[in-house]
Amino acid sequence: MSRIGKKPVPVPKGVTVSVDGQTVKAKGPKGELSFVVNDLCLVSLEDDKVSVQPVDKSKEARSQWGMSRTMIANMVAGVSNPFVKKLELVGVGYRAAMKGNSLSLSLGYSHDVDFPVPAGIKIETPKPTEIVVTGIDKQLVGETAAKIRAWRPPEPYKGKGVKYENEFIFRKEGKKK
Repeated sequence: MSRIGKKPVPVPKGVTVSVDGQTVKAKGPKGELSFVVNDLCLVSLEDDKVSVQPVDKSKEARSQWGMSRTMIANMVAGVSNPFVKKLELVGVGYRAAMKGNSLSLSLGYSHDVDFPVPAGIKIETPKPTEIVVTGIDKQLVGETAAKIRAWRPPEPYKGKGVKYENEFIFRKEGKKK
């Protein structure tokens, strides 16, 4: 039994949620999102709470139950206040700057890396060594941050690279003579 799926998703003030068959739409001050729930789950909206139930007791239906509830909860949370991922650049000469609608990264390569900002995402660089990824879609924010980090993941010897704000880099000792 899903423990997370049993809890109904509360709808905060300022957010409107509509359920049309298997499609759930959330509209708030920051934007609008929609999600199509799997056919193995039933979605209902009653007195400012969205509840998800499995169609039957099959393993597939129960596995989709908790995931569907979490997707709806992330959608409702995103339209009221956006999700944020912070990245740090560690290394001599590693810099980031916004140039128009693309993020320009200096990561020790012979050329600068230009990362186009996807629609629905806002990227800021408050410092040259700090990147802030913001958006209402949790999955898109995480994916964008992961793609930026993938250009130069942190290495274990000096810790150089692009890392998440609170990420711990397991350090290794170098060669000994």
